[in-house]
Amino acid sequence: MDISIHATYLPHNDRDAAVAFYRDVLGFEVRNDVGFNGMHWITVGPPGQDVSIVLYPPEATPGITDDERNAISEMMAKGTFASINLATKDLDGVFERLQARDAEVVQEPVDQPYGVRDCAFRDPAGNMVRIQQLS
Repeated sequence: MDISIHATYLPHNDRDAAVAFYRDVLGFEVRNDVGFNGMHWITVGPPGQDVSIVLYPPEATPGITDDERNAISEMMAKGTFASINLATKDLDGVFERLQARDAEVVQEPVDQPYGVRDCAFRDPAGNMVRIQQLS
């Protein structure tokens, strides 16, 4: 089977803050920005790669109840709703760059007991962004 990862979804609750983080802090391209009824779906991704992240408004999820919407908002505020793992060949350099751009640091670079070296940040919506060192 020939299957590849095309896109993954992360929630956002502030279009401008999301674009500023993913474009200006992480250096991703903004590939699409679709607005509808005051909401925005923003597609971003690393230059030169086909995989994308779609930043979506969770309130637009079909069939979502008010209780579910509230639970999602609470989890996003605590940073427990969604996450993504990224990778780089220069973890320490990327960490320094993100820290210098005032990204919210969750964990400085560390060698984990399960065999990876990584660090972690939160994006403006509270999503956990872990970055691992590539060998």
